[in-house]
Amino acid sequence: MEGEGGTAGPGWEPDRGRIGLDRCSTRSFTDPSVSMDLLRAVLQPSINEEIRGIFNKYMKFFQTAAINVRDNVGEEVDPEQLIQETCRSCLEQAKLLFSDGKKVVPRLPHEQAVPKVIWDPSRLTETTTFVLGSRANKALGMGGTRGRLYIKHPHLFKYAADPQDKHWLTEQQHMRAIGGKMAYLLIEEDIRDLAASEDYRDSVDLRLEELKPFIPPAWMTEKMQKHMETLRRGADVPPPEEPPEP
Repeated sequence: MEGEGGTAGPGWEPDRGRIGLDRCSTRSFTDPSVSMDLLRAVLQPSINEEIRGIFNKYMKFFQTAAINVRDNVGEEVDPEQLIQETCRSCLEQAKLLFSDGKKVVPRLPHEQAVPKVIWDPSRLTETTTFVLGSRANKALGMGGTRGRLYIKHPHLFKYAADPQDKHWLTEQQHMRAIGGKMAYLLIEEDIRDLAASEDYRDSVDLRLEELKPFIPPAWMTEKMQKHMETLRRGADVPPPEEPPEP
């Protein structure tokens, strides 16, 4: 059997794990956590192997989504990095299953209802400022791994700019011409709220000057209001499977 972080060899059996525990039984376990951690260390390789099997079961979905992002954004996107980050996010969410019983266990993102306050069309007025999703990604320290923002925070309202919107954004020099690739607009206030949260406020990679907010024309804001209302009535947070903008 390999070390704690390795995988169980083909000949590993529970009896062998029991032998390992028997050898440790000569120690004095005055701290209950020591006993439990020894048991965990013995079982960890087998647990790791089963977890790997679960991820392998869903890997085809992760791979398809990551390749789709690369095809729509550009070759600079690393699909493997996106997959690894998504897998780590799954493990982080799985921790909630074993939270302290005294605490309320939050529901997973896909189980959460639409945040009615965030997705209230009345928030969008003629003075509401927006930012490009690509800039929000950089501002929160996510660098060039595009799409991370939408995977990590699926509750965020995002609006996919249509050709008319892109034309205006390009004319106003808010973005460069990107052809048929996706471009998302997010509400500046939502991004600044994220930046002030515990997850980001102490990050050395925070770059809020990257946001470059702007006020869109009334006709574009009206389209976003209608889109928000449609999503709000849908009762589910929109899945982040769409390819992000460059």
